[in-house]
Amino acid sequence: MVTVWEYLRGERNLPDVTGQGSGASKITLTKSSPQHAITGGGATTGTLYINLHWTARTVGGTGGGPRRSLFQPRLLRPMEPDAMQGGSQNVDLDLACMYELTDGTRGVVQPLGKFFGDLQHPPYIKLSGDDQYGAPSGETMYINLEKKDQFKRLLVFVYIYDGTPAFGLTHAQIQIVPPTGARLEINLDERAPAARSCAVVLIENEGGQLMVRREVRYVHGFQSDLDRLYGFGMQWQRGYKEE
Repeated sequence: MVTVWEYLRGERNLPDVTGQGSGASKITLTKSSPQHAITGGGATTGTLYINLHWTARTVGGTGGGPRRSLFQPRLLRPMEPDAMQGGSQNVDLDLACMYELTDGTRGVVQPLGKFFGDLQHPPYIKLSGDDQYGAPSGETMYINLEKKDQFKRLLVFVYIYDGTPAFGLTHAQIQIVPPTGARLEINLDERAPAARSCAVVLIENEGGQLMVRREVRYVHGFQSDLDRLYGFGMQWQRGYKEE
């Protein structure tokens, strides 16, 4: 059963991850080297940045049909679909995160449904906004490391809200930038025909240390399918983005 979430207010003037750590070393998480610790023991301060950026690619629109829907928590009522504009459209990737806190609270931070999160209150995760066109800055998620002991596990995932399901053609990349140390990179460039979603990394609290593990599991479905794979046990219903 999904817990009741407070309405997540937007926090402005958050730092931009673009260019963060550009002079620092980097680690690419691969199948052969999938794990990396991002926090050590003792007090941890600062913010963990997770950035998604990709290359926009226009595809032909069908015109006249309803916008494609995705899944949002059952707590929300679905928005009424609007007619899609004819002509071409951009591939729209969304960065999101399912979370489970140590007190059992579960939920999602995602553009759909405007669940943008909160840094100072549960879930201590904040999404910068919704980039629908593949801007250079992409989408950035902020995680409050001062509350790391409140996290049990975080599943960072990406889904294609609109456009052709072709991760391999978007050149999407996730960067994870801790306050200190090397940044982590995960490329989403594998051929996965018809895949609409990808579980990118699982961040788990292991004895007070946050461990990042590369997943990169492509699925043909959406949030509810990822939920079943990882056992968060939430309930979902269809929702639509506002233009």
